[in-house]
Amino acid sequence: MTSYFVDKDISLAKTIHTDFYTDLKVYDMSKEKIFAAGLHYVGDLDMLPEKGSVIPLLLHEGFLDEPIILLRDKDDKITCMSNVCTHRGNILVTEPCKISQLRCVYHGRTFNLNGEVIFMPEFKEVQNYPCKEDNLSSIQVFQWGKLLFVSLRSKTQPKDYFGDMMHRMSFFPMAELVRRDDLSRDYVVNANWALYCENYLEGFHIPFVHQGLSEVLDFGDYETELYYPYSSLQLGVAKNTLDTFDLPKDAFDYGRNIAAYYFWVFPNMMFNFYPWGLSLNIISPLATDKTKVSFITYMYDESKYNVGAGSDLDRVEMEDEEIITNVQKGVKSRFYTQGRYSVKREKGTHHFHRLLTRFINE
Repeated sequence: MTSYFVDKDISLAKTIHTDFYTDLKVYDMSKEKIFAAGLHYVGDLDMLPEKGSVIPLLLHEGFLDEPIILLRDKDDKITCMSNVCTHRGNILVTEPCKISQLRCVYHGRTFNLNGEVIFMPEFKEVQNYPCKEDNLSSIQVFQWGKLLFVSLRSKTQPKDYFGDMMHRMSFFPMAELVRRDDLSRDYVVNANWALYCENYLEGFHIPFVHQGLSEVLDFGDYETELYYPYSSLQLGVAKNTLDTFDLPKDAFDYGRNIAAYYFWVFPNMMFNFYPWGLSLNIISPLATDKTKVSFITYMYDESKYNVGAGSDLDRVEMEDEEIITNVQKGVKSRFYTQGRYSVKREKGTHHFHRLLTRFINE
């Protein structure tokens, strides 16, 4: 397998080796080394309307395939834990419901809403039972406004991923967002997940690929800000004051014509803030050359919907997909292994590649 290296000096660096997009071993390694180590969107508070509400989820179906449950416990706290019985591995919850305890239908092992085993038939003779391993594994939950995220690794620090974005968007009404499934959509792209992310992470292609978007955004004023260690921002400044944020005086960008905030969080989440709300994009690997892209719409002000930079997102997606699928074909070429970065325009992609090499080499 190729040893991956991207120089920290972008002016000297070459892009990540193309094996990263094509090697099945790298794809499999990224499950544990990259994705299992990060934070993942799992839904919002509206999914759990009352105490005892529980919903089963399969985290990144087709890739991580980790069975988990989200629940609102008797103290009104949102928690997450493994959805696998510690006796013989049966799935505990198969559909959203309201419960007072978790009971496995296979052999009757029962857990309280904290995940502690409280009953098991025919286990009187078993020594050293129950022990810590008989309880359900607890999974870290992070909440921002209504949105819920989980990490499979307890050492993951949410502030390293979300802190800068939360500070910059402190004016935005996260708690008032309403998920709109009628305006949400999944796309399947015939390309590696990392190619999709790195395309998102640079506005370099906007004048060449997105004619409609370039008519709204001032490319000369388009900025990329790197937030270390695990996020970045592309700031979409409008050519005029139409369809821009009405920012309060204490907002960081007060006085500027901001049409969109494009935040990326490693490895696979994109938070696109518009005056109407949030388009949350989740990138899910399906194969070395296939990716599911979920556009999840959270509405705040529908009167501002589908105008300005946040309009016709489906068309923008189709334009991106056409380019990315061509790149997937190109990275398989015998005559291409690495490229170079624009120091001014591709800082976000360079940052992403540096993270990929760090995680995959660990």
